[in-house]
Amino acid sequence: MTIDIYPAQKSDAKLILDMITELAIYEQAPDAVLATVADIEQGLFGPEACSEAFICTVNGEPAGYAVFFMSYSTWLGKNGIYLEDLYIAPKFRGAGAGKKLLRYIAQLACERRCGRLEWSVLDWNQPAIDFYLGIGAKPQGEWVRYRMEGDVLAGFAQEGAALRVE
Repeated sequence: MTIDIYPAQKSDAKLILDMITELAIYEQAPDAVLATVADIEQGLFGPEACSEAFICTVNGEPAGYAVFFMSYSTWLGKNGIYLEDLYIAPKFRGAGAGKKLLRYIAQLACERRCGRLEWSVLDWNQPAIDFYLGIGAKPQGEWVRYRMEGDVLAGFAQEGAALRVE
């Protein structure tokens, strides 16, 4: 079995979106994917893109992807990598593709002198939790993640618009 990883290209946008949709179905949120191929092309490969994507193949067949972006730790005084998505299609799970893809991202983090590699996992996704624990990752239970999106984000931003300093 041959597992290869390569930087995604704009021509991979539909493949990435298809796998994002598969991931959303697995995460029990099939209607949450609003992105289009054009959104992926612009967001990952456009001139202002700040994220990176990699494709994983098994024997030449697309098996998964990873999307990440750089973060910064004020406590460490170093950049980090936040792994937004790591997905391996069900038929390739258990073959080492996920571990190889995650190790590749970890190697990039080390090459870039990052202080950490972080990601989130749904609390019910026991196979993923077991995988992460098995490679030495530790949950950060003391932190609670918050989110603003959609109308709440826009409304909050608008309320403070007059305060914005340029």
